[in-house]
Amino acid sequence: MINFLDLQKVNALHANELKRVAAEVIDSGWFLQGERVAAFEKQLSEYIGVRHAITCANGLDALRLILKAYIESGIMKEGDEVIVPANTFIASILAITDNRLKPVLVEPDINTYNLDIALVEQAITQRTKAIMVVHLYGRVCWSQELEAIAGKYNLKVIEDNAQAVGAYCHCGLDPQSPAKRTGSLGDVAGISFYPGKNLGALGDSGAVTTNDENLASIVRALGNYGSKQKYVFEYKGLNSRMDEIQAAFLSVKLKYLDAENEIRRRIADYYSDNIKNEKIILPNREIQKDSHIQYVYVIRTSERAQLQTYLAENGIQTLIHYPIPPHKQGCYKELNYLSLPITEQIHKEVLSLPMSPVMEPEEVKRVVDLLNQY
Repeated sequence: MINFLDLQKVNALHANELKRVAAEVIDSGWFLQGERVAAFEKQLSEYIGVRHAITCANGLDALRLILKAYIESGIMKEGDEVIVPANTFIASILAITDNRLKPVLVEPDINTYNLDIALVEQAITQRTKAIMVVHLYGRVCWSQELEAIAGKYNLKVIEDNAQAVGAYCHCGLDPQSPAKRTGSLGDVAGISFYPGKNLGALGDSGAVTTNDENLASIVRALGNYGSKQKYVFEYKGLNSRMDEIQAAFLSVKLKYLDAENEIRRRIADYYSDNIKNEKIILPNREIQKDSHIQYVYVIRTSERAQLQTYLAENGIQTLIHYPIPPHKQGCYKELNYLSLPITEQIHKEVLSLPMSPVMEPEEVKRVVDLLNQY
C-alpha cells in the first residue's frame, strides 16, 4: 500500500531529536509560554523574514486572531467585508464569519486553483477592508496587480499561509529584487502546523507572522485571554497558545523544511514529466520552481470516482482537497444560493496524489504507471 502521507515515516526521519527535545521539555517542568516557544518564534520570524511571529493553538485561530486584532484596533468593524477565494479550505471563511465580518467569495483561476486576482477589483465595495489570499496546495498566490489594488483601495492583505510555508515569491518590480517567502508578502499571515502540513507539529499548532508591531502586540494579547499583563485583561480574548512541547518539535523540523520541500518538488516534477493520460489534467507548471512547495499534488479528471476506486484497488491511497466547496456546506446555508461554476468544477474533479518527503522512487513510479494504464 502506498499511503497518501505516511506521518509515521515522516516523523521517524527525526525521531531521535524529537524524543530528546520531548524529554527535555518534560524534565524542565515548564509547559506553556516558556523558552521553547520564544526560541521557535524567533526561528520562525527569521525564516519567514518578518519582525514578529506569534504562536497560537492552530491555523484557524491564527486567522481568527488576525481579524479580531484588526477589529480591536479599529481598522475593521462588524459587517465589514473581506474578499476571500471561493476555492479554499473552509477555515479561511470560518475565521471571517467568526468575527462577524462578511466573506465575499471570488472565483479561482482554473489554471492555478488560487484566487483569480483579475476578478478582485470588481468585488470591492465601500465595506471592503481586506483581501485574504490563500496559497492553496502550496502554490504562491501573489502579483503586482494585487499589491496595486490593495494600495488603491487602502485594503489590508491577509495571507492564509497554512499550506505554503517555505515557498518564495519572485514578485518585485525590480527583477533583481530578492525573493520573499510567503508569510512576509502581505500585512499579516496565518500559519497552520497541523501534523499533515509540510511543517507539521505532533498535534495542533499555528502562528501569525507580521511586520506590524502594534498588530503583533494585540494578537499576542488576544491569544492569551486578552491579557498583556497577568490578571489584567485589555481585550475579550481567547485561550490560544502553543505548547512548549510543540514548539520544541517544530524547532527540530524547521531545520529540515527546505530540504524536504525540495524532495516534494522532485516528486512533483516526476509526476508532471511522466503522467501521460488524456483523461487527466496536470497542475499548471508556469511558475518559478521555488514558488510552489508542493504541499499536495492535485490532478483533475471528470472521472474522479472511477479513478480513485481504480487506484485504491491497486494499493494507492488518494485524497480529495476538497469534495464540497464552502458555499455549498450546510453551515453556510446563507451562501448556498451562490453559483460559482469554476469553484464547483474544481471541487468535483480534483484528486490529490501521494506526496511526501519519504516516498521512495519506485513508489512514485508505481503511481505514474498506474495512472498511465488507466
